[in-house]
Amino acid sequence: MGEAREPVPHAEQRNAIALACRVLAGRGLADGILGHISLRMAENALLVRCRGPQERGLAFTEAGDIRLVDLDGNPAADGELDGGYTVPNELPLHTELLRRRPDINAVVHAHPPQVVAADLAGLTVQPIVGAFDIPGTRLAAGGVPVYPRAVLVRNQRLAGEMADAMNGRPVVLLRGHGLTSAAATVEQAVLQAISVDILAGLSLQVTAAGGRLQNIPESDMAELPDLGGAFNTATAWRHELARLGVEP
Repeated sequence: MGEAREPVPHAEQRNAIALACRVLAGRGLADGILGHISLRMAENALLVRCRGPQERGLAFTEAGDIRLVDLDGNPAADGELDGGYTVPNELPLHTELLRRRPDINAVVHAHPPQVVAADLAGLTVQPIVGAFDIPGTRLAAGGVPVYPRAVLVRNQRLAGEMADAMNGRPVVLLRGHGLTSAAATVEQAVLQAISVDILAGLSLQVTAAGGRLQNIPESDMAELPDLGGAFNTATAWRHELARLGVEP
């Protein structure tokens, strides 16, 4: 009999990040090979979606594509970048937010075409709907800032600019580029990105039909209940996994 293999550290979290990458792709927020998700594992270590020699895109992410590195992009354990794996060029986008914000543990970066198009058309993410998407409406009402540079966020200086523009908010748009979403959990960060993408798509549809974007009244906003994390995150995430044909 062959020797028993040592269990992979953080296997559950690696699988969760891989599934989250596939959710992003399934929702059209990361159609190709660009985009990544990270999760804080320690003060100086994070799991992040890396690119291997057989890269096929986010829709085909596997747990083996998720590697443990330190905040400088070096392997945080033996063998983590073996096999030709490399960290994302935009790793500083993740690490700068994790350095600055103890309130978050997960960072999502994606390139949703609708979000890019809406921003370039001059449309801001506004609370134009109500019960249609309560968490998304609340997020939009708090403001979704824009980092106005269409650059690859490849170093700490540019990541610092993006973080400054984000100003502690859950999501920031990157003009001509995409978005970054940050939250306590990977699931929440992805769901935030999906909500912003849906709002951007609705905004494009409304304006293309000749309509004008209008925020819902404050009186309606006050009537929107908080359905709680069990519904807003846990149930919503089971739905996202079901869309992929994955049992939670």
